[in-house]
Amino acid sequence: MQRDDLVIISTEDYLCEPSNLFDNQLCGRLLAAAPRSGQDAQGNPVWIYQDRAWPVAHCASFLAGGALAGDAARVHLRPGCRDVHARIDEMDANGVAASLCFGDALGADSAIFHAAPDKALALRHLRAVNDWHFDEWCMAYPGRLIPQGILPNWDVQASLEEIDRLARKGLRVIDLGANPVLQGLPPICDDHWRPIFRALADNDMTVACRPGTGNGALGTGSLPGAWVAGMPLAAAQVLADWLQLDALHSCPDLRIVMPEGSIGWVPFLAARADLMDWRSPAWERSGRRAVQPSYLLARHFCHTFRWDPSGLANWAEVGEDNIAFAAGYPRTFGPWADTAAQCLEQLGDMPEAVIDKVTHGNAIRWLRHEALFERFSRSEVTVGALRARAAAKGLDTAHP
Repeated sequence: MQRDDLVIISTEDYLCEPSNLFDNQLCGRLLAAAPRSGQDAQGNPVWIYQDRAWPVAHCASFLAGGALAGDAARVHLRPGCRDVHARIDEMDANGVAASLCFGDALGADSAIFHAAPDKALALRHLRAVNDWHFDEWCMAYPGRLIPQGILPNWDVQASLEEIDRLARKGLRVIDLGANPVLQGLPPICDDHWRPIFRALADNDMTVACRPGTGNGALGTGSLPGAWVAGMPLAAAQVLADWLQLDALHSCPDLRIVMPEGSIGWVPFLAARADLMDWRSPAWERSGRRAVQPSYLLARHFCHTFRWDPSGLANWAEVGEDNIAFAAGYPRTFGPWADTAAQCLEQLGDMPEAVIDKVTHGNAIRWLRHEALFERFSRSEVTVGALRARAAAKGLDTAHP
């Protein structure tokens, strides 16, 4: 298969929420009390909410190949980091047909709302973020952007109501924190989460579980690059925990996608989990079960990759139905502006049918994003067609 014939869906991209996010969603007292953008004493961008400042953590790395992350004097953001129209242009230039975009301070694990003392107010503002993401970001270009939401996990009933509300809007993905203990909530295997997982399964929703929101850098004095390099291993640790969910047994249709995780470690974890289940049942919280962890891993989890040639060389062991591509745009280590070439370079001699699954088919199935081909023919969203559209517009693809 040639690069221009690919159809690419990215299961992990990012955005910086714009300062006017709440303007069309709220008014009066609610708008006045909403999170607002500002700067800290060092001039770094922050969101200010209920007397606390939250760093715009990703902005320093949203350079699409520019300065080193954290070098504030050289930080430049491409327009598509905040502007949806520019984002579509940049997706075209990058050959990406559809994208799942994770938020920054407001959308990252709902942390800003979890920490707010006035939870009633936080719930209203959290819902406004969800509505903005669906109505103003994704529905500006139906089919091109994949809607997802966040939940008020501190309140189970409010979470169930938000799941129902978002499902009725047509949203099918929920960004759920990998390690809720860090927010003072019960561990993910606690019964606290049982009704939430049940509601997600009943509403045909997918969980997006990002290890980066649940594991901080190790306290070894290592540079940030060491933490980023080890992120896939953090995903393995998260998944080992999530494999113990009772919901995997009681909700056989539950889908969980693991952005930021990569795939090379998956066969090892499957074998290791089966070994522990077989040889050490006394270590398991609920004792030995008839269903092997490797079966649950294949049934419930999809793993995304950005750059993992060794993992893709063993794609059959990971499972051709359990792998999806992630561009990681617009972070520094995401390729710009030829994501498709980097993806194709890793696919090797995969059969064409498997390539279609890995580049877009699995993403459609796991994220329930049938809207792409409901809105567009394949010929309209191939890498070649999208890049030709961007070239016709004269879009600048140089680094910022």
